[in-house]
Amino acid sequence: MRIGRVARPSGPAYVVVRDDHAALIEPHPFTDFAVTDRVAPLDEIRLLAPVIPSKVLCVGRNYADHAAELGGEVPPEPLIFMKPSTAVVGPDEPIRLPTLSDEVHHEAELAAVIGRLARDVDPDEALGHVLGYACANDVTARDLQRRDGQWTRAKGFDSFCPLGPWIDTRVDPGQGLAVRCRVNGEARQDGNTADLIFGVTTLVSHCSRFATLLPGDVLLTGTPAGVGSLVHGDVVEVEVAGVGVLRNPVVAAER
Repeated sequence: MRIGRVARPSGPAYVVVRDDHAALIEPHPFTDFAVTDRVAPLDEIRLLAPVIPSKVLCVGRNYADHAAELGGEVPPEPLIFMKPSTAVVGPDEPIRLPTLSDEVHHEAELAAVIGRLARDVDPDEALGHVLGYACANDVTARDLQRRDGQWTRAKGFDSFCPLGPWIDTRVDPGQGLAVRCRVNGEARQDGNTADLIFGVTTLVSHCSRFATLLPGDVLLTGTPAGVGSLVHGDVVEVEVAGVGVLRNPVVAAER
C-alpha cells in the first residue's frame, strides 16, 4: 500500500495511491482507517510531504563509501543528528539555497516513517513500529557543517528535508533496495540498503532508547557515496527502488 498526503480546500488529507488515482482515507493512517469511495486522478491532485513529523532523526556515515568520501571513519554506533520539522517539504516543492552557504549538497536516502509510539524498543520488535518507507534528501550546507563542528545549522534550513512522494508499506530494506540520485538527469549516487552499516531495526531500537518516537516521526537512514553540489536551476531526483521517485527543483534564496 502507498499512503500519500494531498492538498484540499478544507486542509491536507491522507489518501491511498493506486496506479493513476488516489482514494481518500479516514481518519488517518496511524490508526485503523477506512478507504472511502472518494477518488481523484493523480494528475489532478497535489501531493504534499507524506507527514509533518514532530522530529526527523538522521544517521551520519551509515554507508562506508560515504564515510570514506568525506574523510571520516565508520562510527562504532549510530551517529545521530536531527532536523527540525520546518525543514520538511514535499514532492516538486523547491529546495531553497540559503544565502549563508556557498556549498549545498544533495544526499539521497531511504526514510523510515514511524507508525506507532516506540520507546525502549528491542531490535526484533522494531519493524512493528514502522508504518513504511519514503524517499528523502538530506540536503546539507557542507561549508557550514565543516565550519560549525556540529550539524544543526547545516542540516536544518527550511526546505532541507524533501520527503515523499508517499509512504510505501510493502518494501523491505533488508532485502536490498537501490538508492539513487540524479541531478538534471545525470546519475550522482547509486547505493543499496543492503550496504547500510546499521539497518532499520537497529536504528529504530537505538533511537527509541533516548527519544520517544511518535507516529509520523521520520528516521533518515544515511546516504551512499556520490554526494555533490546543487545550484540554482537544478532538478534533483531521489529514487528508492519499490518506493518511487522524489523530484524537487532547486532555487536560489532571495537576497
